[in-house]
Amino acid sequence: MTTVVYEPPALAMIHTVPGIIPMFNKLVGRHLPDWRPFNMADESLLGNTIREGALSRETMRRLVTQIWSAVDAGASAVLVTCSSLGPAVDAAVPLCPVPLFRIDDGMAIKAIGRGNRIGVLATLVTTLDPTSRLIERHAQRMGRDISLTSRLCEGAFDKLRSGDKAGHDAMIREGLASIMEKVDVVVLAQASMANALNEMSDMVVPVLASPELGVLHMSSALNAHACAQGSSQK
Repeated sequence: MTTVVYEPPALAMIHTVPGIIPMFNKLVGRHLPDWRPFNMADESLLGNTIREGALSRETMRRLVTQIWSAVDAGASAVLVTCSSLGPAVDAAVPLCPVPLFRIDDGMAIKAIGRGNRIGVLATLVTTLDPTSRLIERHAQRMGRDISLTSRLCEGAFDKLRSGDKAGHDAMIREGLASIMEKVDVVVLAQASMANALNEMSDMVVPVLASPELGVLHMSSALNAHACAQGSSQK
């Protein structure tokens, strides 16, 4: 008699900041316990985008190569955790043979549900525009009129990259304080900013970070995808 060993579906996560990998492994374990995560990291995807000041076609092509590599490695779904690469993810979705997600979709949808005046806080200029455009796109789809207030915490990402997490988080909190009175909700444009919320208890407005909201959004979509596949096979 042959014993069938159950293999959980594999979720590939593509990162540009290796330090956030443990956080995402924990979130997947909490919200997608039936999935097996594996991680791929390439800091140069973000490094090149920062140096060039925008997401280039070459970097988009390289990310797509990473996505296809993840699929070839057995991934049944792929999550890209870098918001600066979001437009490349959008371009790849129609061609990808497995469900493909960008980390900030869940956060954008949640923010629109919290109010019309949305603050966008980022540590990289290359993330401000993609995040703002994503929120505007979801708002249009949902039939909502919104206004955006953006703030760049310039220099914070350099602190994080040099290992000064405390300095990075302090700059995030300063940035939040500067826009909270002007908006109904604030989104943190990068997953690497989420830890700054740990030491904040009295926030005037809701502050949303992408990691957990992104994983929850992905979990809901994957469950719906599984149900649809099951119905089609009956």
